[in-house]
Amino acid sequence: MSLDFNPVIAPNAKLQAMAALAERYVKPDQAVAQGGFVRTIAAGHYTVAGLSQHLHLGDFVAHRSPSGIHLGEVVRVEPELAYVCPIEPGEPIAIGDTIIRKGAFRVAAENSWCGRTINALGEPIDDRGPLKSGLNRRSIANTAPPSMTRSRVETGFRTGVKAIDIFAPLCLGQRLGIFAGSGVGKSTLLSMLARADAFDKVVIALVGERGREVREFIEDTMGDNMAKTVAVVATSDESPMLRKMAPLTAITIAEHFRDQGDNVLFIADSITRFAHAIREVATAAGEPPIARGFPASVFTELPRLLERAGPGVDGSGTITAIISILVDGDNHNDPIADSTRGILDGHIVMDRSLADEGRYPPVNPLSSISRLARKAWTPDQEKLVSRLKTLIHRYEETRDLRLIGGYRAGSDSDLDMAIKQVPVLYEVLKQTPADGPAADAYADLAHALKAANTTGNNNARRS
Repeated sequence: MSLDFNPVIAPNAKLQAMAALAERYVKPDQAVAQGGFVRTIAAGHYTVAGLSQHLHLGDFVAHRSPSGIHLGEVVRVEPELAYVCPIEPGEPIAIGDTIIRKGAFRVAAENSWCGRTINALGEPIDDRGPLKSGLNRRSIANTAPPSMTRSRVETGFRTGVKAIDIFAPLCLGQRLGIFAGSGVGKSTLLSMLARADAFDKVVIALVGERGREVREFIEDTMGDNMAKTVAVVATSDESPMLRKMAPLTAITIAEHFRDQGDNVLFIADSITRFAHAIREVATAAGEPPIARGFPASVFTELPRLLERAGPGVDGSGTITAIISILVDGDNHNDPIADSTRGILDGHIVMDRSLADEGRYPPVNPLSSISRLARKAWTPDQEKLVSRLKTLIHRYEETRDLRLIGGYRAGSDSDLDMAIKQVPVLYEVLKQTPADGPAADAYADLAHALKAANTTGNNNARRS
């Protein structure tokens, strides 16, 4: 493939060579011939002169060094200078180096990408050879479909996680957040949800994860499900630009599958580290903080990413998004958690005190909400869950009273029932990845409650 080249804009051979080297990242019909040069270098960014009139925020530029071609994203544009954050850490760059404009960063996803692990740039990192490029190159800064053209969310599905299927059931095209502090079990719960058999494709964005955990998650957690999965990885030691790009690349791949009519599961672990990466980039560009150190661009980028998930236009598939949110110091009202909660269609709250009791997954059934639950419940199931929540609330609010012996059986029939049934419910909700998905959480609950009632009646007769 050749590029048209405008000798008036870029008259020397060096810029022509740079344009050819940047060809991989542009649309086939798009010529990239505008060039500038590095004016200043600072920690986290450098400035480019001679390109401001051709650049937009979010555009990518290419910089050539003895070690190869390096990419950067434009984060600020002034009349004479543009500020660029390099994609790769430690990029060798010098004053006067040539910079070429490339435009929006694009990926060309293809069905053969399933089973592969790639980086935020869409390059394979699994030593299984090059990726085949699809026919349609999509910008990772794509926008969500118009609201009135999108399909409605209607169809419920089983995740196989009993605590969620009973108290916060999901629908295809829903966006759910998992809120928890560090070390409570978010990644474990995500791995259980990733095994749901309701999806044709799975796209996972691992953002800021420990490098040693990537292979464990892909090989052990995903297992056979990896055959229908694309994993996009940006580990904690990579640059903030790559950590920012990883979920954008992943959702772009998910959109490719959705537009083919597939029901796609999109998992991002975690959106908090995505926000931290945006903060690092914005701070380097001189953007002031507005909320606990986070600049305004964080709260602009979060809904732009999350709104891209959901149902597609009529006739296409869906993207069901499950997003993990790392709450700062177990404070569920920190700026990222609070902002994300308002965007999503439900939230699962993981309670550290439940994990300390040995209840896994430590999902708090009273604090967890699915805004589309009524589309997944039958009328009888909705009545049952409402009754179960009432019993759990009575059981928990009287815990201290019962521990000091201040309650006598028979004085409150609802509390008597709660004392009898809630511990059984808690045992039913216990589940680990080794247990496998639950085929029918309600049947498991009914069987356990029936067995408990039978045992209790037999004990009463003996006494």
